Parts: sequence; structure tokens; C-alpha cells
Amino acid sequence: MRGVATYISQAARKPLPKPVLEKTKHHVLDTIAAMISGSRLLPGEKAISYVKTLGGKAEACVIGSRCVTSAENAALANGMLGHADETDDSHAKSLTHPGCAVVPAALAMAERENAGGMRFLRAVALGYDIGSRLTMALGDYDFRDAGHSTHSFGPMFGAAAAAGALAGLNYDQARHLLSYTAQQCSGVSCWMRDADHIEKAFDFGGMPARNGVAAAAMVAHGFTAVDDVFSGERNFFVAYDETSRIGRPPEPAVLTRELGKTFEIMNTNIKRWSVGSPIQAPLDGLLELIRAHNIKAGDVEKLVVRVAKQGANTTDNRDMPDICMQHMCAVMLEDGIVTFESAHDEKRMKNKPTLALRSRIELYGDEALTRALPSRQGILELTLKDGRQLHKHVIAVRGTTQNPMPRAEVDEKAYHLMAPILGKARARRLCDAVWGLERMSNMRKLRPLLRA
Repeated sequence: MRGVATYISQAARKPLPKPVLEKTKHHVLDTIAAMISGSRLLPGEKAISYVKTLGGKAEACVIGSRCVTSAENAALANGMLGHADETDDSHAKSLTHPGCAVVPAALAMAERENAGGMRFLRAVALGYDIGSRLTMALGDYDFRDAGHSTHSFGPMFGAAAAAGALAGLNYDQARHLLSYTAQQCSGVSCWMRDADHIEKAFDFGGMPARNGVAAAAMVAHGFTAVDDVFSGERNFFVAYDETSRIGRPPEPAVLTRELGKTFEIMNTNIKRWSVGSPIQAPLDGLLELIRAHNIKAGDVEKLVVRVAKQGANTTDNRDMPDICMQHMCAVMLEDGIVTFESAHDEKRMKNKPTLALRSRIELYGDEALTRALPSRQGILELTLKDGRQLHKHVIAVRGTTQNPMPRAEVDEKAYHLMAPILGKARARRLCDAVWGLERMSNMRKLRPLLRA
């Protein structure tokens, strides 16, 4: 408790190492692009229309709209926008999507507090540190297998830490912040069955962002609380101790392990493709095979795709294009590339040539690739009609910490996601503004570029 509360209370004033500052801007831009593109998808549209009914003091903007509302409402909507799709970032080891909760919470509180860009960036980096460590302390994959939604637990604490830093909470208040966050924390992994992605957007982004901002706002207003929620009688880790089911207890010490030395935003992945995480490696591999061997869709006799078992279960013949492994591989073979538009073209899922190609694509959960987690690897076995058999094992997916996307690639991805909604000129200005955020005196100056 002492270590985490001290770090939260000091983070907004502590300089970030240059590589960490640069990487933080990558994830801010990537998440803003996800929010803007998500504003025109069903979960985003529902979030915007709902928040418009709530009213609220004009503190922060709802991205992709003209709505200005309370910080809590804005965090809710923008969090859902951030995960309205499968284009937002992910932290593999903690099994979380930090950006869609941390960035909306930080942005809402920065607007409310008239905070500058550098303070905002430090708060975002803090959120990634606290949120990722929280889920790892609970047991990450084992905690998930016990039925909990890691995607709700860690990001909520990350959002709260970021919002608390921007609200200027002191050491004692940071301890209370953690208690209010723990009381609001929940998450059941049945989101996997969400056919419309609306509840999933709430579970991953909207709920954690809103609750984190609420915790920070209440404590800033003067609410007091239990000051040792992570220790003592009936504490958070006692409540979520799954030792009887997963065989190992929580490790609270993980929360402060190398805190301030290892920045978890450096270990967070940015997606190259706007599709579910298990599909990233197969698309990377297919693109390499297509370009190396000049493969056309008509050349394909059969494609076998192997990924980790959980990834196969999540993406096997789903009804949504961007989380359907067989469909997205078929699209890559037909087009030689995957775009945001092709990944969200639901009508194409009924296209006869695409369906015929999809019927020749087989997906399997692989035990060896499951053991390789959190590295999301993929194996492709491609049989061509001329008898050739091609094999590709993708170990380091593009955008992961082992194979990162440079600034130019992140900028290109973000620009192409935002331009159809904001227009080319404004999308370009927004990208440039994010790259220079450390010089922005007030985050509200970003507001005109975020509206649509």
C-alpha cells in the first residue's frame, strides 16, 4: 500500500525517460484513433447516444461527437468507443487492454482539471504500470481461467491511478482511491459470448474508465475510505484468492516490483491489424507468404491455421468479421491486405466466393502455442493447387514488443482510421498534435480536433 500510494501521488511530477515518453505517445494516438473509428460502430453509437441522455456538467468531450459532459460520463463513452472494435492495444502478460480504459479516464480528468499535455502523458504511463501489475498480481491467465475478467480488473485500477494523478491526489488520498476502486471492481468473462460487442466494449473500456474517474473524483471531493485495501483483514487479495482452484495465491508484491524502473507501457502491444489479437499472427504470416510467392486466392487448396487454444476458441467461425479467424484469412487471401473497411464488412461474410474460400480454411488450437503464451504465435500450413506446400511460423507479431511498430507505422495506422471520419486535414493535424503533446499547455486545446 505504501509503495503504490506513494508512486501514484508522485507520478504526475516525475519525468519519464525519453523512450517511455515516446512510447506513451504511440499508445495515446493509437487509442484516440480507436475511439474515433469506434464512434461510428454500433457500441460507439450506443455509448454516445446514451451519454447524451445523461446531461452532466460540461467537463470533458465525448470523442467523435459534439457532446461535452461530466468527466465520468465522458470516460464511460470514450472507453466504449476505444473498444468498440478490436483495434486497441493489449498487454499480453496481464491479459488486459490498457489503452481503452486508461487513456479515456486520463483524457476526461485532464480536461476537467485543465491539465497540460506532459502531466497527461505521465498519468497515462502510470495507469499502464498500475493496471498491468494489478492483474499480474492476481495471477493473470490462471485468474482468467477461474472465470474472472482480467480485462475489467487491471484497467480499472489503471484508470483510477491515471485519474487520481491528474486530480492531484496526495499520498493519503491515493490510499483511499485504491479502496474505492476495489469496491467498484468486478468482471465476469462471459463477455466472450457477447454477439454485438456492446457489453464487451463496456466491460473492457467504458466501465473501468468511468469507475476509475469516479473513484478519483470522489476522493478529490473529500471522500475518505479504508486506507489499506490491499492488506489487513478482509482485504482485496483475500477476496480474490483463487488458490483452491488455480493452485497458487495472489502475489501483492508484484504491484511494486520494479515500479519506476520497468514501465509496462514498454511491454504493451499495438495491433497492426484492426482484428482480434489471436488473428494478428496468422494475418502477418499470410501477408508474407502472399508477397513472397505471389499467391492469389484461386491458388489455394487448403489453409490450416494453428494458434493457442484460447485464441482458437475465441475466433472460430464467429459471426463478426473482425473476430472470425477463417473469414479474415479468406479476406487477406482475396485482397492481399486487410483494411479497417474489409475487416468490418459484414455483407462480405455472405459473399459466395469468400465463403467458398473460407470453407477450405481450418483452425486448430495448438498445445505448444498455448504453452508459448503470452507470446501470441501462429502457424500456417498452406497447400496450393499446384501441389506446393508452404509453412510459416510467426513468433513475433508486428506491433509487439519483440517486433514493434515505429512512429511512422503507428501514425499511418491512426491517420487511416481517423481520416474517413474527421477528414484528411483534421486527421493530420490531430496526429501532429499528439506527437507534440508534451508542449500542450492545456489538454482542452485538443478538443476541437476530437469532435465530429
